[in-house]
Amino acid sequence: MLFNSLEYLVFFPVVTAAYFLLPSVRSRNFMLLIASYYFYAQYKPVYALLMLLTTFICYISALFIDKTGSRGIRRFWLFISILGTLGILFFFKYFNFFNNNLAGLLSLFNVDYRPLSINVLLPVGISFYTFQSLSYTIDVYRGDIRAERDFLTFALFVSFFPQLVAGPIERSPNLLPQFYRHNEFDSGRIAGGLRLMLFGFFKKVVIADRLAVIVDTVYNNYQAYNGIHYIIATIAFAYQIFCDFSGYSDIARGTARVLGYELMVNFERPYYSRSVTEFWRRWHISLSTWFRDYLYIPLGGSRKGYTRTLFNLFVVFVVSGLWHGADWTFVVWGALNGLVIVIEKILGIGKRAGKKDYMEKQAAKWRRRQLPLRLIVFAFRLVPMALTFAFICFTWVFFRAQSINQALYMLPRFLEGLDAFSLKQFLGTRVILGLDYWEFFTAIGCVILLEMVHMFQSFVSPSRVLERMPAPVRLVTYAVCLSIVIWLAWTETQTFIYFAF
Repeated sequence: MLFNSLEYLVFFPVVTAAYFLLPSVRSRNFMLLIASYYFYAQYKPVYALLMLLTTFICYISALFIDKTGSRGIRRFWLFISILGTLGILFFFKYFNFFNNNLAGLLSLFNVDYRPLSINVLLPVGISFYTFQSLSYTIDVYRGDIRAERDFLTFALFVSFFPQLVAGPIERSPNLLPQFYRHNEFDSGRIAGGLRLMLFGFFKKVVIADRLAVIVDTVYNNYQAYNGIHYIIATIAFAYQIFCDFSGYSDIARGTARVLGYELMVNFERPYYSRSVTEFWRRWHISLSTWFRDYLYIPLGGSRKGYTRTLFNLFVVFVVSGLWHGADWTFVVWGALNGLVIVIEKILGIGKRAGKKDYMEKQAAKWRRRQLPLRLIVFAFRLVPMALTFAFICFTWVFFRAQSINQALYMLPRFLEGLDAFSLKQFLGTRVILGLDYWEFFTAIGCVILLEMVHMFQSFVSPSRVLERMPAPVRLVTYAVCLSIVIWLAWTETQTFIYFAF
């Protein structure tokens, strides 16, 4: 079931009403579990059984890990959990990729190997709920939490519908205890959740889905276009994927907040980063921290020498690329990010700015300076931000391209045809890269508006500003945003990008 669908417009109010009408925590949890499986089964019912199998493997493994003091037995059941969950993920997502590449490798040695191709549809969200389930078992093995005895509660932790399909990838110490709370009906909290959902829908439906037309027009027929179109489409993709994925996260967090649950923040204005290292602290935070805690640290982290630290960082990003998709484009995308992260580590770029946030420190300094000096400092800060954004856009080409050959065809031609480009002729056409004139400028205007909101967040929360507005102004703002979202959602409904992962 899509968030941006008529079905969800009915599903969510019904679930919310039933939730607050039920008297006990256990009855609410049971209802949420049924609702979550119904939500997931709308994609393909049989895959709900696959999620149930993953849930059962991790539940049983954690129980055996928790009840024994034998290190060998604990490791055995951890191995069973890892093998079972990642085995299912590998079969559905990576079997054909590795099998075909094995055939290509063997052909170099004149070995006749005909790969068996399994034609199965990738289960929606399998990478997300697999990592969430697996992190729970590892947490139990490490002793961070006790094993959950109640299967119903654990199954809800794995399948909780707001963040089931595209995250955030929640941690058991944060989410599991929340299912034992009796959440009261709180109008202030519910209003905050609905406001967050509206912001997410606006980013997805109004911005991401409009930009998707531009991106698909160019990338799906790239040989018919030249450099300026590649530049526009790639920048459009940078904002499409951000608004699409962060929009989903906002809707998920808002939905959960209405019901009384708090999910982790998944994005922190990533395009304001001044290094690639900082970008990955701000982008898809739940996945970045997952790889840090469950791959980077087990590999040795920074405890086994400088060279090993650099190697571990690179491996994490290559694996992260593979997590996103079974294709060499994603592996190259991850490797490029990993390579630059390693270079920044060597050069000392991207280090954290102590306990006090860097932006806060700079704001305090600016208040003590004259305006011209403030502008100069701000201009200098734009340089690393622009360079970081340019590099991230460069890597997005591999992420969006349908093959390595397409990416390698496009990249050398990014500056091609700029001398012959006519802005007047480009803007004079009725259809601009698949969008009509007004849709194109609406999308561009909304991106600018989004960045203004992000810039505003450096000083004050937009939510607080809205809350302080006169009620009529606030209601008109909500009504306009909601009207635009509903109008465009009915015009064209597109799935979320990260559903493919």
